[in-house]
Amino acid sequence: MNATHDPRLRSFLPVAPDSPFPIQNLPYGVFLHPDNEDVPHVGVAIGDYVVDLWHLDAQGLLDGYFCGEFSLNAFLEAGPEAWSRTRRELSRLLADDESALRDNEALREAAIFPLAEIEPLLPFEVGDYTDFYSSREHATNVGIMFRGKENALMPNWLHLPVGYHGRSSSVVVSGTDVYRPLGQMNPADAPQPLFGPSKALDFELELGCVIGPGNLLGQPISVRRAAEHVFGMVLVNDWSARDIQRWEYQPLGPFLGKNFATSISPWVVTLEALEPFRCEGPVQEPAPLPYLRSEGPWSYDLNLEVYLQTLNQLDPVLVCRSNARYLYWNLCQQVAHHTINGCNLRAGDLLASGTISGPAPDSYGSLLELAWKATKPITLPSGEQRSYLQDGDRVIMTGWCQGEGYRIGFGEVVGQILPAPSFEG
Repeated sequence: MNATHDPRLRSFLPVAPDSPFPIQNLPYGVFLHPDNEDVPHVGVAIGDYVVDLWHLDAQGLLDGYFCGEFSLNAFLEAGPEAWSRTRRELSRLLADDESALRDNEALREAAIFPLAEIEPLLPFEVGDYTDFYSSREHATNVGIMFRGKENALMPNWLHLPVGYHGRSSSVVVSGTDVYRPLGQMNPADAPQPLFGPSKALDFELELGCVIGPGNLLGQPISVRRAAEHVFGMVLVNDWSARDIQRWEYQPLGPFLGKNFATSISPWVVTLEALEPFRCEGPVQEPAPLPYLRSEGPWSYDLNLEVYLQTLNQLDPVLVCRSNARYLYWNLCQQVAHHTINGCNLRAGDLLASGTISGPAPDSYGSLLELAWKATKPITLPSGEQRSYLQDGDRVIMTGWCQGEGYRIGFGEVVGQILPAPSFEG
């Protein structure tokens, strides 16, 4: 840790004590604002504001990674030394005892906007997308539902981070509506497969690692060096059509049941901002093979919540409260396993954790678990029940680490379900 983590740091910009974006955070995003002629600019969030790094770069206050850039990808490629240097400089410029930006009225007007005035965009160009299955509680719950308690975990699960390659083109920023997907299903009482809108649409509470510098084809990344390749994290809602997935996934795994939409939060929280909140993860027994044995604490004490708002409810209702520390396989192990065969990661790749469920029923990170395969529907204050999502439902996920007098937050990832598009085959 360094001076940027000091809980005594204060900004000249007003920041509420419960704001997810204090000066100790400074998450990165990309946004549109009318003053910039609706050209995407890179910025950092602080309090209720965004600081436009394009303008700071143009004044020579930063290292040139942002002026003329429409995404974070060039900065992701720059690597840990550049990330840390820029964080220190931004922390200095935004501090309450530094005059360079605070007392420059013209620069403040050009470079600082209220968050309420901007339109957040995808913060980076997603090259490839991989979804892991790293929560033992989630994998066990799903296994019990479909295979029984004695065969809940597959034989490989305790030996490697199970994952599959997803679809990067359908990764969308928070606030993007999600159409109910069409596809084939094979209900138990049907004589043959049916086609139509999914009847078992679900959310999945996840975190995503944003890859910085990649590796050459054929050159694995070691578990000891893996964190040097991770810029930061975002919240992920990896929407899932359970009925479509159930029919299609054997023998090759998820396809149409997963690739229709994956929502991410607009602000990337850096690993450096999360450093004070690293903690030990679950004990791994049996011990992983040597290439997967990570050293030190690489889990995070990161609170996660999911809220559901229906068309009949004015306010969102909390349906899940979980924590990232429950993840069995950590981000270093995921990166190491992903590349051990020589697979080349690239700047802007997204590696999602898989659904993050805890040990208690209210910590399950999906409706599949919360309603236990539709056998125990959850009842909302409006009297409505949910086993799966209905049209009009709005899902809000949020996450934060609680520090000494401040919190490092991710903001929200939000998506609303729209009816399936009309289709005539």
